[in-house]
Amino acid sequence: MNMLLKFLLASATGLALAGAAQAADLPTKKTAPVAAKPNCFATFWTWLDSTAADCPLSAYGVTVYGTIDMAGGYNSAASRFNRDFPQGVQEMISKTGNHGRWQWVPNGLSQSNIGVKVKEQIAPNWYVIGDVNSGFDPYSLRFADGPKSLDDNNYVPLANQTSNSDSSRSRWDNTRAYLGVSNTTFGTLTAGRQYAFSNDLASAYDPTGGSYAFSLIGNSSTWGGGLGETETARYNTSVKYQVTYNGFRAGVLGQVGGWQQGNGAKEAYQADIGGDFAGFSVDAVYSYAKDAVNLSSNTSGAPNGALKATLADLNAGVIGVKYKWQALTLFGGYEYARLSSPSDANDYLGHFYTLNGYTAKVGATDAYKDAKIQQVLWAGAKYAVLSNLDVMAGYYYGWQNNYDTGGAAACGPNTKSAIAGAAPQGSLNTDCAGRLEAVSGLLDWRPVKRVDIYSGVMVSHATGGIASGYIKNTATAFTSGLRVNF
Repeated sequence: MNMLLKFLLASATGLALAGAAQAADLPTKKTAPVAAKPNCFATFWTWLDSTAADCPLSAYGVTVYGTIDMAGGYNSAASRFNRDFPQGVQEMISKTGNHGRWQWVPNGLSQSNIGVKVKEQIAPNWYVIGDVNSGFDPYSLRFADGPKSLDDNNYVPLANQTSNSDSSRSRWDNTRAYLGVSNTTFGTLTAGRQYAFSNDLASAYDPTGGSYAFSLIGNSSTWGGGLGETETARYNTSVKYQVTYNGFRAGVLGQVGGWQQGNGAKEAYQADIGGDFAGFSVDAVYSYAKDAVNLSSNTSGAPNGALKATLADLNAGVIGVKYKWQALTLFGGYEYARLSSPSDANDYLGHFYTLNGYTAKVGATDAYKDAKIQQVLWAGAKYAVLSNLDVMAGYYYGWQNNYDTGGAAACGPNTKSAIAGAAPQGSLNTDCAGRLEAVSGLLDWRPVKRVDIYSGVMVSHATGGIASGYIKNTATAFTSGLRVNF
């Protein structure tokens, strides 16, 4: 033991002497001071040429941020502007798409929005986080509100309607509003109004980033983040837990409360699992919703001021994959959604209820007596031609089964014109088999870091039950715009 102790002491003394000798040989001249970081607020130009992460509008842990996206273009089957509709105009072929028209196109690449987020350290590696964000129309300066766009067109003849669709965007906090805690090891726990995991996936694995003007799954949450029901793309009152470990991630999301709390379903849950490895990224999401609501305008019957509500139980899943190799990123995904008649249908038939301030009347509760199966496939690519210039392309194919209980005769060709002088489109009924396809391409140039100048085209085509009642079934939309992030 004494010999061991002497050996350790001798070794420590030798290391100390060697360190001292080495230190004596070091130059005594002081190193040059690190250059001060340029002031990104020095001029408006230097601010534009910085990123929001490098130069945030922050003070005391609070950051104000947002996006303004303004565009214009030509659509061969244009749908007229609606000041409340989240997209403003419908670039995808839709029931209101009619004559060719040049028009303003708000939010072509992404939703204009303004928000406030918080990240404040409360202990080593522990943070309080929060985010409140509102999407708006940059031309009308009104909050994005899908149900309001339906209300604007309630009992209005199709020929006179403006762009409209149901959406999980409603109220002033239409994007998100949550608060929680985060830890680098134990993950993140948040509560409030939050994106469904499927909504996050639709943006992350879309070659155009979930854009309104160039993507089927970005344009419509029914085909994208809502997995068959657009109202379930966001949970208004929910708890979400996410954790990452060595490139793998997992999360669970549960709705708290039901319609009375502004949710689009009576119950809803999701689970996500994914990861990143050797250039690959993958995520898979399972979704369940009970008595999920789909809102629509009334086109006939005695006006009563209420929208029409259709209920369904939803079981769905989606997977997204992407691979990045140098300047090229490849994208792909597949979605499956099964909508069936609500579990307790007889409790709601003919009843009125209120969702985020809008009154709706539940129509037929056996709309999915034969289950509706909706599926979507997509693929695309993004290539960085220059460090500030990307070219993107995407192909999207969505289809539904024949869930009409009336037999083959009920799904024959449509013989009724949507408006006088228009050729009949699609099948006789909306619950017949059909498909919706879109192909798009665009250029995105960033002359400075906060500014995108973009231009592209999307061609979309609907057939069968999906096109039933449409004025036209094909649209070619050219869109060019400017987006500024702050």
